[in-house]
Amino acid sequence: MRHLPARALLGLLWLVHLLPLGVQAFAGRQLGRLLHRLAGPRRRIARRNVALCFPAMAEAERHAMVREHFQWLGRSLLERGLLWYARPERLRRLIHVEGDVRLAERSERPVMWLVPHFMALDVAGSATQLFQQRMVGSIYQAQSNPVFDAAMRRGRVRFGQGDIFSRKEGVLPLIRAIRQRGFMFFNLPDMDFGHREAAFVPFFGVPAATLLAPSKMARALDMVVQPVVAEMLPGGQGYRVRFLPPWTDFPTDDPVADITRMNRWIEAEVRRNPAQYLWVHKRFKTRPPGEPKLY
Repeated sequence: MRHLPARALLGLLWLVHLLPLGVQAFAGRQLGRLLHRLAGPRRRIARRNVALCFPAMAEAERHAMVREHFQWLGRSLLERGLLWYARPERLRRLIHVEGDVRLAERSERPVMWLVPHFMALDVAGSATQLFQQRMVGSIYQAQSNPVFDAAMRRGRVRFGQGDIFSRKEGVLPLIRAIRQRGFMFFNLPDMDFGHREAAFVPFFGVPAATLLAPSKMARALDMVVQPVVAEMLPGGQGYRVRFLPPWTDFPTDDPVADITRMNRWIEAEVRRNPAQYLWVHKRFKTRPPGEPKLY
């Protein structure tokens, strides 16, 4: 009985995924408006992040961005059911791919896709399985609710083209999958996981604990690094996933310089589509020694 609410929510997601995307999008934006009103702690985190990253922006404009962000967030939550349950043919019609999605198929070296945390992040994950044939591996944050955790795992690997590994397992299972099974790496490089294996480099001018793993893994495994950005389109238009040209200057022998360069690229993408970035995450939670907390 204690898992009944989670199962009921998953059942609702399954029902909603049957609706036209335009209807889902409208409902998701209304859900986002409600979350903006009710989720005070997350709203305050988002406002703080936006204030730190866009200090020259007027306060009214920042608040408007946060309101818009929550509407995209509501959509991303509600449309998760579409990604987890819809037929592949429907998803292929809705996901508009730009760029070289088949780079990994041709590459003799493993490919690392660098995918920052925009609202359509999971759409990018689906695209790497629906539009190319190589196996995909990623690391995810295990959910505290086992029902949601199992649903997430099933949803993200349901096309049979890879696996996801819990952060609790560490990176070794993923490295083995890359070396021994030919996996490509779907890498989410822009979250704060503390001091371990991280360096403080600027993100919008604010020192941010940034994992060194993108540089170190790419160098150790001789990987091609291809940035990927996903976005949600208005109404029922679907999604756009851009597979950008692979970087020729990454990695170098300087991991800190590499992740500094990576953060500059993410900044540019955020400026391009600011309301869809994951502002509700405490990106600046970990501080350099002696600096005060920002939240």
